[in-house]
Amino acid sequence: MNFTRPPVLVVGAGPAGLVAALTLLQNGISVRIIDKEPNPRMGQRGPGIWPRSLELFNFLDVPEVNNLGKPVPIMRTYKHGTLEPLTEPSMVPHVEPSPAVPFHVPKLIGQQLLDVILRRHLEKFSCSVEMGTELRSFEQSDEGVTAVLAKNGTLETFNTKWVIGADGAKGVVRKQLGLTFLGETRDDVRMVMGDIRLHAVGLDRTYWHRFGNFKERGVSLRPTDEIGEDGWQFVISAPDVDLTKLAQSEELIMEIIASLIPTEVTFNKIVWVSEYRANIRMVNKLSEGQGFVVGDAAHVHSPTGGQGLNSGIQDAFNLGWKLALVEKGLADKSLLETYNAERLPVVSEMLERTTTILNQAMKAENMTAPRSPILFMLGINCRFSNIVLDEFAIPGKPINAYGVLDEGNLEAGDRAPDAPNMLQVGRGESDVKTLFGLYRPSYHTVLVFAPSLAGATPILGALEAYDKSVVRSAVVLPSSAIGVPVAAPADLVLVDQDGHAYSAYLIEVGQTKVFVIRPDGVIGAIVHGAEGVKKYFSGIFLGVV
Repeated sequence: MNFTRPPVLVVGAGPAGLVAALTLLQNGISVRIIDKEPNPRMGQRGPGIWPRSLELFNFLDVPEVNNLGKPVPIMRTYKHGTLEPLTEPSMVPHVEPSPAVPFHVPKLIGQQLLDVILRRHLEKFSCSVEMGTELRSFEQSDEGVTAVLAKNGTLETFNTKWVIGADGAKGVVRKQLGLTFLGETRDDVRMVMGDIRLHAVGLDRTYWHRFGNFKERGVSLRPTDEIGEDGWQFVISAPDVDLTKLAQSEELIMEIIASLIPTEVTFNKIVWVSEYRANIRMVNKLSEGQGFVVGDAAHVHSPTGGQGLNSGIQDAFNLGWKLALVEKGLADKSLLETYNAERLPVVSEMLERTTTILNQAMKAENMTAPRSPILFMLGINCRFSNIVLDEFAIPGKPINAYGVLDEGNLEAGDRAPDAPNMLQVGRGESDVKTLFGLYRPSYHTVLVFAPSLAGATPILGALEAYDKSVVRSAVVLPSSAIGVPVAAPADLVLVDQDGHAYSAYLIEVGQTKVFVIRPDGVIGAIVHGAEGVKKYFSGIFLGVV
């Protein structure tokens, strides 16, 4: 096969597909991304972006998600038939700000806007989504993947090396790979959701409003200026109504909303509407040969907890850096098996968690359920992965892939913490950095915590064996370090002025400790020195002893 063509075909241009494409492009791998829809999708859909996903967008250099996203408003419920507030529950758990967690506030951004932002970033790499282009089928061979695409009634045969299915629960890629999609369809959880423009007298746009009883009839309205200054995302629950017919009737939607909100309502227009039924399903594995699935193509679940979109982009980010190293010839194809090994336990625990929240919400009249900080996704880990290395961890602990962040415990496989106010020294002008400013999806970052540069030298010497484009280094010195020489064999020398890094990474005074941060912002290794670094990289890179 001739591979002057892009070696990766991404099928589906929702958030998971776009993040997969962007991660690969930032790694220097060209991508073809297609979507069968003729036009970009409309609608807010699942708008919640949790802190771990905000961190990933930060690593991908997509600050617009955090900057344009809005904090989750307080929910306001009402006494029946009145505008008199009954309760004002928070929809998100409260978490105290911490230097190690720069994005501690979840944000809401509609998928329509999120997709626009991500497509703009793809365009920086001269990559644009081919709309109205459908994958009909594909075949795998030792040489790669042969895909049959359809556009405007014309068939095209496209040869590539890898295919990533981000084409949703009804997508072609999963079916062609022969993966199962077992689970259940919950007929007790059906609703109509959409975007609407309306004005309701006395309805404060700083709140998320909920009227009625969701076991009988209820509506929630969340204000969003993305739709318009009178824009709302609505969800209607009406077990006594044929929801398929309701989704097709603007008149009936307006009638139900007007009947549930005890004030004068002026309707402008319905922008987008969809019927939703809770499906709770997942694949038996996330890949087969040269084909992979991410996001809804791999797992679907209850909207409670808002983990779906977030899990999808985290799938894509985990896969992207690994596929890039294999495609560059720097890693063995076996590295790709760790995509499944690391993500499947997380997805399985996440389905269990969101289903539990759903069941609690179903028992509550107003469809609210307690929210745990676990939803922030900062405790998700792959401590159990066979490519992470921890010379300090106590073996034999139970797997808890979807844990709560515990800042007093840090192991290989956990998310790497941030630390602000790091003073760069030794190269002309000093500069203040954050650790998160160092981590990017195209290289590993080796952090050497040492009391002095002399202590870091043997470790830095060992790093010279690796390609600088995929391994970077930084020495982190304590705030007490003085007399730092100008020349150092590290890419960066940082002084931890306020002690935030030494605190977050649990470094003791006088200790030398090495952390290898993977391209996805996960700690790949925690080791004593050069031998541990070599051992870790021997499990990642080809030809490294």
